[in-house]
Amino acid sequence: MNFFQRLFRFFSHDIAMDLGTANTLLYTKSHGIVINEPSVVALDAQKNTVIAVGSSAKQFLGRTPRRIRAVRPMKDGVIADFDVTRAMISYFVNKIISGLRLVKPSMVICVPTGITQVEKRAVIDSAVMAGAANISLVEEPMAAAIGADLPVHDPLGNMVLDIGGGTSEVAVITLGGVASSQSVRVAGDAMNVAVQRYMKDVFRMALGENTAENVKIILGSAVPQPNAPALEVSGKDLVQGTPKVVRVTEGHIREALREPLQTILDAVLRTLEKTPPELSADIFRNGLLMAGGGSLLKGFDKYIARETQLKVFLDKEPLTTVLRGTARAMLDRKTYSSAFIN
Repeated sequence: MNFFQRLFRFFSHDIAMDLGTANTLLYTKSHGIVINEPSVVALDAQKNTVIAVGSSAKQFLGRTPRRIRAVRPMKDGVIADFDVTRAMISYFVNKIISGLRLVKPSMVICVPTGITQVEKRAVIDSAVMAGAANISLVEEPMAAAIGADLPVHDPLGNMVLDIGGGTSEVAVITLGGVASSQSVRVAGDAMNVAVQRYMKDVFRMALGENTAENVKIILGSAVPQPNAPALEVSGKDLVQGTPKVVRVTEGHIREALREPLQTILDAVLRTLEKTPPELSADIFRNGLLMAGGGSLLKGFDKYIARETQLKVFLDKEPLTTVLRGTARAMLDRKTYSSAFIN
């Protein structure tokens, strides 16, 4: 590394990013996790300017007047609105790098396993347009395995299930690479939609996006829970068009979530079917790691364990597992060189 390269590295900022459908997280070497906010942007539709980003913008969902749009620019783990995504990344990067910027920050961004070349290019272009340089990509299951301290470089099978907002990623990792994998665009957001659909079909009531998510967090479960509470849920009566309140139980929401949970389980089973026998034996001994916000659904680990006959364990901080692994790969590029996919 010559003098100018060392000078560039001295002034540059390395940023690890988990650009998620539900939340965006950023990490810097000097400050650790500096951003953990919803992937939502509020726009003035008349002036085409950004009003709010992140937590403050999420409060706008379902409550905006005509001139304001609250947008979630990520859908199913990939970019749905390029310009809004660029504005969101720019906002978060500027928030953590203040003052005079001598050189552009380099970024490592994690992406879903099933992402297409066009979708990869959209992620890279968004980051470049937001002012970043030297963009590297890491697949989410690999990042989760690294973040959970699994022995990814050993000749052993390590199975990971990462359930985010837009996608659920299943992968078997060995010798620094992915041996078999499945990616389904069913995760936390699909669970919220399932709750909204159930409330519409059973109670003839419309729920807002934020309300459905809160109901899922409070009552959602994959297996019956002892002493589960009931909840008074407010929404709009679809027959009368008036406000309505109904009493909802844990059993109701478990029934609502049955289909998306089955889809995620099927992805795990398909991945196991494609896994070579030696790696299957390793997985039977070592178990399956669950990470991501969706894995926090009550009893989901027990449900997967019951249906697969595997030992299932939840990462200590599942909301940040992927970002921690992305950051580790960024800080030690030589060790984790095989993790980068571009």
